[in-house]
Amino acid sequence: MHVLFAASECAPFIKTGGLGDVVGALPKALLKQGLEVSVMLPKYEDLPFSLKQEMENVAQMKVPVGWRTQYCGIEKLEKDNITYYFLDNEYYFKRHGSYGFFDDGERFAFFSRAVLEALPYLNRKPDIVHCHDWQTGLISVLLKAHYSNHPFYTDIKTVFTIHNLRYQGVYPKAVLFDLLDLSDLYFHMNGLEFHGNVSYLKAGLAYADLITTVSPTYAEEIRQPYYGEQLDGFLRTREDLLHGIVNGIDTVEYNPKIDPYIFQSYDDTEGKQANKLRLQEKLDLAVNRTIPVISMVTRLVEQKGIDLVLHVFREILGQNVQFILLGTGEEQYEQAFRKLADEYPEQLRVQLFFDEELARQIYAGSDLFLMPSQFEPCGIGQLLALRYGTIPIVRETGGLKDTVTAYDVLRDIGYGFTFTNYNAHDMLYVLEQAVGLFRYQPGKWKQLVERAMSQDFSWNSSAQAYVKLYESLVKEKTAM
Repeated sequence: MHVLFAASECAPFIKTGGLGDVVGALPKALLKQGLEVSVMLPKYEDLPFSLKQEMENVAQMKVPVGWRTQYCGIEKLEKDNITYYFLDNEYYFKRHGSYGFFDDGERFAFFSRAVLEALPYLNRKPDIVHCHDWQTGLISVLLKAHYSNHPFYTDIKTVFTIHNLRYQGVYPKAVLFDLLDLSDLYFHMNGLEFHGNVSYLKAGLAYADLITTVSPTYAEEIRQPYYGEQLDGFLRTREDLLHGIVNGIDTVEYNPKIDPYIFQSYDDTEGKQANKLRLQEKLDLAVNRTIPVISMVTRLVEQKGIDLVLHVFREILGQNVQFILLGTGEEQYEQAFRKLADEYPEQLRVQLFFDEELARQIYAGSDLFLMPSQFEPCGIGQLLALRYGTIPIVRETGGLKDTVTAYDVLRDIGYGFTFTNYNAHDMLYVLEQAVGLFRYQPGKWKQLVERAMSQDFSWNSSAQAYVKLYESLVKEKTAM
């Protein structure tokens, strides 16, 4: 079976968040399950120059974009037995950054159509095109609308994965004709129509053969109004096709035993303590193993529970802890943390940028990892924290609920701290419990860290679940 991933980012080539991690790691896990996997991406300007030098030109073609055609080059790169295809168009992709441009609707309409036009040029025809998030949501509808009568395309199936329902790619109705060459037959409540506009994400939900999202709990939540982003009703009509499969992490890339980014490799609590002391030293904090270090590596946006943290931040620091924040986001949150950093120069370090090396060092050197999300489709941070023996404090939502089992001191089970309600004082209460366990029961804390590091959040079981879904589509195709 040959599965082609179509996505807007993929680690290590281009990554802005969890989507890039998934598209980077899942194909490798599927390869181990015996599948042939390829990945198709835009050829962004920000791709490393050395990588571009390694690419091999496959073909050039013309891609329809509404009433006009645009040039597209296909270049490929073989890496770790996976073929990566990069679609080249300088007008759309020769610019710094991946998203946030005035013409993103046109850029990803082009990319979605180019993916389909490129299929005959690949090493092997795919059985399934696996599309990720709104940037590739159009592929399913364009396949059905423009290629259903072409013998090469008739038996190709599509899977669409929601990584975050909040980001939907909503554009004016005019794109239906101007960019997609679709008629009003596709503009209705069971098609692309979304409150008078066109939703690229809804196109994927409406026309894909199967829909997945990145945790079982999130698959349930998004069928409810609070989490459904005005698509809960539509998702309930498609719930038979919707499957929640929890994300994993690349346990080779993220491995404290061999990680080149951290201060010292380790596989026990003593090695972790050495990283903690080095992290405190690097960030000019008091070097003291008895002071709990709490960290956040996050985007500073409402979804991540930043309002909860700010609401009780002085109470958090009042417990004689050190707090490290790494990330960027909305100006109001950045400004709030800048002020707090000035107020608490001995306890707080705020790094308003992103740096992969420092992120790894924070995961390795912290005691507690705070992730109080308002909603969280899956979450990667808590999985990385556990991998490095840093105990997560999370809200029970989405993938956080599926991956973090609450510590029960009486039954001696679990490996994290959790709270249910989106409430700052509920969060503060469990954080105080965690700090108390660290400070007053070091033996139990050591056991907790060891238990966290022993958890298996590799992609193996999730890859097997994806294989079963793919096989169900291929069997359906064969039966036809």
